Amino acid sequence: MENNYEISSNTLLLYSIKNNETIVYESDIKYNINKKSSKIIDNSCRFFGSSLSGRQEGTKSLIGTSIKAPVIIEESKNIIFFPTSSPRNNICNWISYNNLIKYEKIDNNYTKLYFSCGFIFDIDISYNIIDNQVTRCIKLEKMYLKRKKLFN
Repeated sequence: MENNYEISSNTLLLYSIKNNETIVYESDIKYNINKKSSKIIDNSCRFFGSSLSGRQEGTKSLIGTSIKAPVIIEESKNIIFFPTSSPRNNICNWISYNNLIKYEKIDNNYTKLYFSCGFIFDIDISYNIIDNQVTRCIKLEKMYLKRKKLFN
């Protein structure tokens, strides 16, 4: 896959496997990309008219969260992704809030993710981190839609 990949509504998960290598899972295919996951997110934000840091600032202004902030990648489709660790880390996974339908605790260090297309993924991230990030996404989506409604 070429390195100019852009996040879409079919993107489920960006899974970091090395410093500069990410597996991109979509609803029907997966790709290996030689980039940090956060760089892929930044490129996608730029494709849609902002940057990762700009989107993080937007999240901070909407819900007051600046650490591990979820971001709206694209507004018209409300595409929201959240990181599982600091985006500054070399290893940082990003999960599609929109495509995640549920998640279950496996043990203290693993969580089972269920996506809308039927894809299931066991991720080496604690349930509490996933749950906290999903809660932030819910707040972000609610505030964004509330403000959007004011201007329609």
